[in-house]
Amino acid sequence: MLVDYKKVDISQKEGNIILSDVDFHAEEGEFIYIIGKVGSGKSTFLKTIYLELDVNKAEKACVIGHDICNLKRKHIPALRKQMGIIFQDFQLLTDRPVKKNMEFVLKATGWTNKEYINKRIEEVLCEVDMLDKCDKMPHELSGGEQQRVSIARSILNNPKLIVADEPTGNLDPETAENIIQLLRHITQTGATVIMSTHNVHMIKKYPGIVYKCTNGKIEDVTKEYISVHLSDDTE
Repeated sequence: MLVDYKKVDISQKEGNIILSDVDFHAEEGEFIYIIGKVGSGKSTFLKTIYLELDVNKAEKACVIGHDICNLKRKHIPALRKQMGIIFQDFQLLTDRPVKKNMEFVLKATGWTNKEYINKRIEEVLCEVDMLDKCDKMPHELSGGEQQRVSIARSILNNPKLIVADEPTGNLDPETAENIIQLLRHITQTGATVIMSTHNVHMIKKYPGIVYKCTNGKIEDVTKEYISVHLSDDTE
């Protein structure tokens, strides 16, 4: 199990409890949606998975085999290397072209062989259909293209887990759908994708496991959500 939370309490840095008694599980190769209103705790929850935020207390809180309640700070970078993180606002380095964005990540995570670096960059940019844009600056790309580069960056180190925080939030519907298709394709390699989204209509077309943040809780609503849409279809 890649993520295993049992009775986890989560607060923001100010100390206010945002989510309590969280039970959440993610297995290899799963595609998981996190839905909920603005301010319901989706991003806060995801931050605990990629260790931007500590959990308050937990009966169990494991991420990729590590007890994150007792994980020493010096071990966090090694755990993050096993993850890919995708943001709504892309967070590309704006002062360098696409290829140099990729190169920066690989060198920061211990890659030193120039030939291997170039080969890996070519592989991931081909996978997201962006190889022809490798010399473009981020501002020269559309929002969808920047998000594709962001996804390419997230899979450079063949992560077991990809955390995507509203990756389609700034994109038009057609581009958003393309991004969902790309992320779902990545799960076929065995990686798990956990994605927060407001685009609940996309879940009907691309079903997955669904958790909902509401009233300070996070609940598995997969069966409920599918049944609602099935009833919609029969009306």
